[in-house]
Amino acid sequence: MLFIFRQLRARFAYLALFLFSTTSPYAQERVFTLKELFSLADKNSKEIRFHQLAIREAEQGVKVARNAYLPSLSVKAEASYIGDGCMTDRDFSNAIHADMPHWGNSFVVKAQQVLYAGGGIRSGVRQSQLEKQIAEQEHLNSRQDLRFMLAGYYLDLFQLRNQELVYRKNIEQTRLLVKDMQAAYRQGTALKSDITRYELQLQNLELGLTSTTNRLNVLNHRLVTTLGIEPGTHIVPDTLYLKQVLIEERQESEWAAGIGASPTMQLAGLGIKLEQNRRKLIQSEQLPHISLSATNELNGPILVEVPPLNNNFAYWFVGIGISYNIDALFKGKRKLRQADISIQKQEEKRRLAEEELENSIHEAYINLQEAYTQLRTQKKSVQLAHENFDIVRQRYMNGLALITDMLDASNTQLDMELQLANYQVGILYQYFLLKKQIGAL
Repeated sequence: MLFIFRQLRARFAYLALFLFSTTSPYAQERVFTLKELFSLADKNSKEIRFHQLAIREAEQGVKVARNAYLPSLSVKAEASYIGDGCMTDRDFSNAIHADMPHWGNSFVVKAQQVLYAGGGIRSGVRQSQLEKQIAEQEHLNSRQDLRFMLAGYYLDLFQLRNQELVYRKNIEQTRLLVKDMQAAYRQGTALKSDITRYELQLQNLELGLTSTTNRLNVLNHRLVTTLGIEPGTHIVPDTLYLKQVLIEERQESEWAAGIGASPTMQLAGLGIKLEQNRRKLIQSEQLPHISLSATNELNGPILVEVPPLNNNFAYWFVGIGISYNIDALFKGKRKLRQADISIQKQEEKRRLAEEELENSIHEAYINLQEAYTQLRTQKKSVQLAHENFDIVRQRYMNGLALITDMLDASNTQLDMELQLANYQVGILYQYFLLKKQIGAL
């Protein structure tokens, strides 16, 4: 009997050590807080690097668009071979051979500066700036999604390691029980069916342990590859950190007030601005474009004279050009109607995103309150499990209970303790979900 009590005390000591420290059977372990995982993800995640490159690309796009404000300069040089000429009357009779200078050359330098483009250049730059802002918001949105995924994996690791502990301790106790029952069977005080039942239970427990270990392996591999950690490293959740996370006490209306600042809503707002700017680009096509140009040309030989002059002729000019696309008068109306529909679509998309966020926040808030209720209920269940264990222990000491009753009571107590930890994890999950919805994770 004393041996049994020692085994039970060791069992709960092992549980306490697991829940409040970082002891684990794996090799190459590293303890991480959730903030450390977030920091590693910002540095090493391929998805984050992809969005960072998209931002850099958009920044270059803004610089390229601003080039339209600068003057354009072109240089053209050409050398040619000129064949002899032939002169005839108007009825193509009396053909006369005309000797021509055979080598021709042309050199043109042209500079042009746009003075007015109907707002098209300004709208083009604005378009690139909006695309850059969208790339930045997509980066923030992706960052929030990645962090929430990591938080979920982190909490899953904690729960799975707790579950693994339950299986290992139950397997250990079941093996001891089977051994004791086999000894009792040889003495004629136990039935063969009882041994078979617990041997079957042992097989189920070992199968459950294998499944849990495999899930831990898969989850750990995902985290290691995502974070760029050395392969073979086993990530251990910092249980003390999880217990010290400060959960903000906010009402649902306070959470909903942060919707406007979320990356999702910011993206939706930028989508509207992008379509509005595209409409301005279409309008700019219906306005005249004015440009200043200066040209210097040097050509030779001079072929407009008869006979041709084998000389170079240089001249230059400066002028203002006005161009107007008449097609835009009737084609542009259809484009403007399409642009108006696109703006309406983006506005509806924003309203839809706001509605979905409000529903998600409401659901997460209700689930958070439910998790608090479950935690309070589970605390009472743990208290009752402790009281039940004390009663069964007293009965066993008085010879009124069997060893199976003691083990069942200890299993119940252990399961209640682990479920309590899991309910605490459930509160953290809903809290992280609320922060993710408003872009504050």
